[in-house]
Amino acid sequence: MEDFSLPSKTPADTPSNNSSGELNMQVSPICEKDGRKIAYITFSDSSRSAEGVIPMCTISSNSGFTDDEVAQLETYMQTNLSALKTMAQNVNIATAFLGKKENKQ
Repeated sequence: MEDFSLPSKTPADTPSNNSSGELNMQVSPICEKDGRKIAYITFSDSSRSAEGVIPMCTISSNSGFTDDEVAQLETYMQTNLSALKTMAQNVNIATAFLGKKENKQ
């Protein structure tokens, strides 16, 4: 998975976050399940985590986020679906497996 951070903007712009002002997001490489290409998106902070699935843009598991926050995460995935798909396509499995960070510009 590739790690990304979502800096806090306003509640309408990004999913809710903890007091540190940052919600971490991990994007898996594209995989196949039941004949469909999907990718997993994990959102987390110091005490909560949720896993979403694209292109369905649904949260499949949640620990600690409120119903409203889950709705915000699903909206985030819908709004940013194209970018999330690109991130998933560009995940280098070997680099991710070894825990190396790629240079991001």
